[in-house]
Amino acid sequence: MGGCVVGTGARTSATPQASVDILLGTIHSCKVPNDANDFELDVPGQWAKKYFLASRALMESVLRPYDLGTTQWYVLYRLSDEQSVGQSDLTRELEVERATLSAVIAALVRKGLIEQIAAPHDQRQKLLLITPLGRTLWASLPDPMALIAEVAFGGVDPADIATMNRVLSGATKRLTDYKKENRS
Repeated sequence: MGGCVVGTGARTSATPQASVDILLGTIHSCKVPNDANDFELDVPGQWAKKYFLASRALMESVLRPYDLGTTQWYVLYRLSDEQSVGQSDLTRELEVERATLSAVIAALVRKGLIEQIAAPHDQRQKLLLITPLGRTLWASLPDPMALIAEVAFGGVDPADIATMNRVLSGATKRLTDYKKENRS
């Protein structure tokens, strides 16, 4: 029998909503039926979230001496090998609110790392470009993603990593499709 333990310690049945809550961190542990052999498994969503938080904390500690946040790093990453990127494109890529990205962009502009210009085809649209100072900083930054990969997965069998990627990719697709189908 499957069931989940919510933040209050109450047990609930393993429903699609409970599974979504697990991924959002509101359920602390859960056992779900495994259709292949009726064995119960710990829900990996709790580990996905813990991995995300741990990797983000490591990334923040690597970037802190450079006065950069993780979203600022991502903007520089995207601009480092392209002529320009539309601000609205970044909003969609990062899945953040426009106001959130606007604050990140404003901070990078104040630091002189990027510039924001009007798009030639539509003056209302903003294009972002990395400045020479931004390129210099980018070239001097350690690669936090490479460090995270080495610390988290160095020495792990590549077949295990491939399995993890396949399982998480499939789970992500199913959750995304579910959300689209149910307009959640």
